[in-house]
Amino acid sequence: MTLEESRAAYWKANLRLLAILLTIWFVVSFGFGILLSQPLNAFSLGGYPLGFWFAQQGSIYTFIVLIFVYAWRMNVLDRKFDVHED
Repeated sequence: MTLEESRAAYWKANLRLLAILLTIWFVVSFGFGILLSQPLNAFSLGGYPLGFWFAQQGSIYTFIVLIFVYAWRMNVLDRKFDVHED
């Protein structure tokens, strides 16, 4: 694999990871917090309707988890394409 092919493959893998993680965040924040809030409100979490919880807390917790997943997966990609820092 040439250097240009390696760079292109690395960038493609990075964009794919970003697309997957942003899609997950969109589904949790917009989908669960807004679009599906009424059906989810039939359930409760900590005394609050689940749709409200997703809109207020769930998207934030999901985003924090996705930050750590992104850092972990990027370290894996960096090592795979030999662009790691250490």
